[in-house]
Amino acid sequence: MTDGPASGTLDEPQVQAMFDRIAGVYDRMNSVMTAGLHHRWRARAADLAQVAAGADVLDVATGTGDLAIELLERVGPQGRVIGSDFSQGMLDLARVKDPRITWEQANALDLPYDTDRFDAVTVGFGARNFADLDAGLGEMTRVARPGGHVVVLEITTPTRPPLSNFYSAWFDRVVPLIGRIAGDSDAYTYLPNSVKRFPGPHELAQRLAAAGLQDVHYMLTAGGIIAIHAGRKPEA
Repeated sequence: MTDGPASGTLDEPQVQAMFDRIAGVYDRMNSVMTAGLHHRWRARAADLAQVAAGADVLDVATGTGDLAIELLERVGPQGRVIGSDFSQGMLDLARVKDPRITWEQANALDLPYDTDRFDAVTVGFGARNFADLDAGLGEMTRVARPGGHVVVLEITTPTRPPLSNFYSAWFDRVVPLIGRIAGDSDAYTYLPNSVKRFPGPHELAQRLAAAGLQDVHYMLTAGGIIAIHAGRKPEA
């Protein structure tokens, strides 16, 4: 008999099923939980990708596609953006938002793309759901071209009061309550727990470097609740 996932966690098929299940309320919940600021944070992540017109870009764990759409504004009509996700329910909504983007079902731990292909590879609020974070970061690095950027946008846990106190109350009490109102308390209990388990900014920077990136740096915004990391794949 094998042990199941740790308390408060889900195995990969359960996470995939959860995102399929909550796809219809996902965008509304994001806007409620972030007061609509998540679009601004995605714009900053797209800036750190440093892509020019005509670039070829991959957004991993794209969800309903907001970061991919932000990237498309930067690469223009001559560029290409692929948004990949393992949740077909999320991708169905993303396709409705913007048919100009190529939406593909794929697992972040085993990306079906050639090595050294993309000018930039991004993930927004999805890395904490990787079943194996280091494997996911390694795959993102693998498919980036030499000189290309890898960007990770994620929620992080502030450590100093009063923000840390507010953050704890919000994610431990308010977010699960909103989830119950939205009809899926299990999902919106899992999601705050996934934030708590995720590495802090310094550790994540180290793990990006271990994945093979150089010039790794990060910025904190929203009072330290949001971290945006970026690194560059070394030139061959």
